[in-house]
Amino acid sequence: MVRLRDLGFVIGSSPTGSHNAITDVAGICVGHQTVLDDKPTAVRTGVTVVNTRPVGERSDLCFGGYFSFNGNGEMTGAHWLEESGLLSGPIGLTNTHQVGLVRDELVAAEVERDPDASWCLPVVAETYDGFLNDIDAFSLTAADVRAALVDADTCPGGVVQEGNVGSGTGMVCHQFKGGIGTSSRRVELESDTYTVGVLVQANYGSRELLRLDGRPVGRLIDAAVTPLPTDPSVADAGSIIVVIATDAPLLADQCKRLARRATVGLARVGGTGGNGSGDIFLAFSTGNRVPLHATKPTSVSTLPAGAMTPLFNAAAEAVEESIWNALCAAETMTGHQGRVVHAIPHDRLAALR
Repeated sequence: MVRLRDLGFVIGSSPTGSHNAITDVAGICVGHQTVLDDKPTAVRTGVTVVNTRPVGERSDLCFGGYFSFNGNGEMTGAHWLEESGLLSGPIGLTNTHQVGLVRDELVAAEVERDPDASWCLPVVAETYDGFLNDIDAFSLTAADVRAALVDADTCPGGVVQEGNVGSGTGMVCHQFKGGIGTSSRRVELESDTYTVGVLVQANYGSRELLRLDGRPVGRLIDAAVTPLPTDPSVADAGSIIVVIATDAPLLADQCKRLARRATVGLARVGGTGGNGSGDIFLAFSTGNRVPLHATKPTSVSTLPAGAMTPLFNAAAEAVEESIWNALCAAETMTGHQGRVVHAIPHDRLAALR
C-alpha cells in the first residue's frame, strides 16, 4: 500500500501520530469488508466501520457535530446529532443505495450488545460507486456489515487499509481511482498534547482542479498521460465523506467548528463542492465521557476557544493528506460495463517533487 509520504511529499508542518491514521486517536478502530464479484454482474463495493469507542466502553457517548458543505448525499442520524450534540458509535460508510441495510445492521448489533437500549439512531454516510459498481444489484449483505464490525473490533495495531477497500472499493476521485484514505496530526497545547485523526471516503472532483501542496497535478498528469473515465459526468456525480476524531476535550459546538475545517483541506486538493457532490463532514471528541444511561448531571471539560486554532490547522492538513493517501493507495480498476478508472501514476507524481 503506497502512501503520499512514500513518494516524498509531506503536507504541512505538524507531526503525525505513529500510524498517520485516524486510529492514532486512542480507542478508534476501523474495519472494512470489500465485496468484489464479476458474475452475473460487476460488483465493486463494500462497507467501512469506524468505532468511536473501544470494546467495553461503548456505553459512553461522544460529543460530536457535522457540517454539510454540499448536501447532495445522506448521513443518517444527523438530525439527532444536530439536536443533542451526542454521538454513539460505530459510524458506517457505504454506497448510496445500501445506507438502509448498513443502518439496520448497526441497530441490530447495538440491540444485541445492549438489550436495555430502547432505541438507536446510528450514523451511516454514503458516496456513489455506480460508475464502477452495479449499484442496483444491491450486492452488499447483512453478513458483510457484521464482518466489517468484527474487523473493526480486531483492528490490528492501528493500521488502516486504504484505497480500493471497504466502502471505498468502487470510488473515483478527481477522475483517478479513489477510495479510503486516512491521516493524523499531533497538536501541542499548553494544557496537553492532543491528536486529530481523519478518515475520508474520497469520490469527487475533476482532474483539472487537482492540486498537491499547490502543484497543479491535474493539469500536469492530464488525460494525455492517464486517461479519464469514459463518462466525464463522473467528476460531478460523486461525493466525499470526512470523519474527524480527536481526543481533545471538545463540546458539541466545538466539534461542529472542527468539522467545518474539513472544507479547507478539501479545497486545497481541489474540491469545490459541485452541485452533484455530497460533501458531508463529521467530527467527534473522545475527550469527555457521557454515560448513555446517565440520570444525573455529568461533569465535562472543554478547551478554551482560543486553543481551537491549532486543531483547525491540524484538521485541514490531515484532510488534505487523507485524500492524497486515498489516491496513492488506490489501484486501477475495471468495473461495471467494462468501465476503467486508472490509478494516479506514482512515477509521474513523484517526479513533481
